Amino acid sequence: MQAVLKYPKIAVIRPQGCLNAANALEFERDLTTALAQDGISILVVDLAAVESLDSAGLMALVSALKLAGTLGKSFRLCSVSPSIRIIFEMTQLDRVFEIWRSEAELAQITL
Repeated sequence: MQAVLKYPKIAVIRPQGCLNAANALEFERDLTTALAQDGISILVVDLAAVESLDSAGLMALVSALKLAGTLGKSFRLCSVSPSIRIIFEMTQLDRVFEIWRSEAELAQITL
């Protein structure tokens, strides 16, 4: 289950549990739907409640990042736990994704 919160021009998706081959397509669909919304310029994925991430879940995030770039929108991650962050570091995707410490940093965005 994923919660989608909306701030002005910002959508936040909060996946929970495992992001893996069993649910990666649904997750990617949710990300695509959020990015396609008019009035949304930034999509933030809050990974605080994600316990594990496999290659399929990672590919869903990469696909959404590419789509965001195509649409001229920003795609950011936040609240990445150390066990999930190491996956981004090992794949060197921590250099590709914009990763925030917490969702609280949303208040600092000026649009």
